[in-house]
Amino acid sequence: MFELLSQVPAAWVALAGVIGLLVGSFINVVIHRLPIMLERQWREQASEYAAHAGAVADDAGAHVTTQVAGPYNLIVPRSACPSCHAPIKSWQNIPVLSWLWLRGRCANCKAPISVRYPLVELATALMSAAVAWKFGFGWTAAAALGITWTLIALTGIDLDRQLLPDAITLPLLWAGLVASLFTGAGFALDGGSGAGASLPVSPSAAISGAAIGYLSLWIVYHVFRLATGKEGMGYGDFKLLAALGAWLGARMLLPIVLMSALAGAVVGIALIATGRHRRGVPMPFGPFLAAAGWLAMIWGPQWVDAYLGLYGRR
Repeated sequence: MFELLSQVPAAWVALAGVIGLLVGSFINVVIHRLPIMLERQWREQASEYAAHAGAVADDAGAHVTTQVAGPYNLIVPRSACPSCHAPIKSWQNIPVLSWLWLRGRCANCKAPISVRYPLVELATALMSAAVAWKFGFGWTAAAALGITWTLIALTGIDLDRQLLPDAITLPLLWAGLVASLFTGAGFALDGGSGAGASLPVSPSAAISGAAIGYLSLWIVYHVFRLATGKEGMGYGDFKLLAALGAWLGARMLLPIVLMSALAGAVVGIALIATGRHRRGVPMPFGPFLAAAGWLAMIWGPQWVDAYLGLYGRR
């Protein structure tokens, strides 16, 4: 099986796409449930702190709009319609196909189901196939797939809640640092078409990438705050860029920041011009960092080498 996948790129790309569909369905669960799980933990911690201090915690968690009773995690309870709470059957949970078959509506109450669900599944499938095509079959592709799926989940959560959870960004950061220890030991240089020996990077590049990635946005944040009295971004953005630096190295940080800042400015201006976003209202920056980071993972080394080649450097 492994030999077939390594020798027939089309088979590996197709398999990665199918796996991406299934993972995309789970990513939808993560996007919806993880913020709720974190809110429950914060409420519990606030109540414990208030009780310990001898204070009345009547208002603890009053700002939270989502209330969930009983066990609640990424597995329990079963997925259900948000309108009528009817459990979703297995045949209604087939990625993309079930949404199309049901015409985007609940099978029980006919309430509309957001198009975001099949879009996340389809995007995950296409991006997974692109990773398989780029890196070939091997450990490099496995690492790139993990990064891809993580960035998609972070993008969805940040768009919904303007939150980049430590529960995702920090494991991504540490995974990049640990993976760097295996560079040159058969982990990264395992043959796949177009692997390019760029993922993961060396330990020194990973450590410098993580440190510079975090500090660069940290400095921008505090300079902006001192100059305007406002907060231009959140600490989750620092950690996400640090994680990208740990995986891709310091030399990828400038292209990532430039691409994300340019895309964010263009999208922000377009939304304000069309009346879909009000001036002065915060807009999540994480999705732009994630998109730029994914593009840098796929094509970044070629871009940097081409740029340096203009000046006779590599």
